[in-house]
Amino acid sequence: MTNIFIPASASSPEVDFRFDERRLSLTGEAYPENAAMFWGDIINAVRQFIERDESPAPVTINVALSYFNSSSTKMLFSLFTALNEKAAAGTPVVLNWFHDEEDDTIYEFGQELCEDFTALTFHDHAIQS
Repeated sequence: MTNIFIPASASSPEVDFRFDERRLSLTGEAYPENAAMFWGDIINAVRQFIERDESPAPVTINVALSYFNSSSTKMLFSLFTALNEKAAAGTPVVLNWFHDEEDDTIYEFGQELCEDFTALTFHDHAIQS
């Protein structure tokens, strides 16, 4: 499986998916003009990884998004749904959720993810600004 690296832009996050290391990272802000187009290939790549992967080794996803719009929220839910299915099938998936300690919106979204995707091992990380 080919790794994915997309540098951050003014409106999209850095995507660093190292499938060979079983580590997926999203960093920055996510409000691309066409969220479905930006996220579509990323989510498809994760789904392909999940379908082909036979290793029982844990997968770690690190998310440090300081802002994301409603369109990206829908796409993130699709991404986490696929990862939750992987975890439910027996492969540990660890979600590290990084947020500014004073950002209640991002914190609460992380708590919602924890409640909605119960097969994921969720770790909240409050970062001092």
